[in-house]
Amino acid sequence: MTQPKLGNPAVVGLAGFGLTTLMLQFHNVGWCGIGPVWAVAVVYGGLAQLVAGFQELRTGNNFGYCAFTGYGAFWISFALIVLGNRYKVFESSTTDVGWFLLAFTLFTAVLWVGALRISKALALTFTLLLVGFILLVMGHFGFPALIKVAGFELMACAGSAWYIMASIISKDLVGRDLLPVGDPWLD
Repeated sequence: MTQPKLGNPAVVGLAGFGLTTLMLQFHNVGWCGIGPVWAVAVVYGGLAQLVAGFQELRTGNNFGYCAFTGYGAFWISFALIVLGNRYKVFESSTTDVGWFLLAFTLFTAVLWVGALRISKALALTFTLLLVGFILLVMGHFGFPALIKVAGFELMACAGSAWYIMASIISKDLVGRDLLPVGDPWLD
């Protein structure tokens, strides 16, 4: 008896990561308020990525498991920070958020090293993400103009994540690489 074909959880994780990153950057550059970002952070960036990460665990993909559950938790934590500030329950200063972002910058640096060994597209996505986090950290520690710079830079990161998602989906539908992701930067 043949096993039914299973979907690749990375498409949901990449879609949620890309869309939520894009929405936050729309806020960071001043195009939208925090409300839509908060909602997307909880559901698509948070919950959907956690589910994708747990499904990656079942496939044996430790990188996907760590990345999707880690960034899913990031988005839920970010939403709680926004909620805590809004209702003055557990308020976080700009510097407090900077420390939160710094911790995730370090987490991203670890995953960036792994991404260099997977594909060019993933290496590019994580390079853009790492640079974006560094800009956001600097923005929260005294250089607020860099938050807007990070916003535009991280829009490119979101697009790169969606490119990988589209590559996986199109390969599944067509049976060949229409959107190649390239060989790893490092062997």
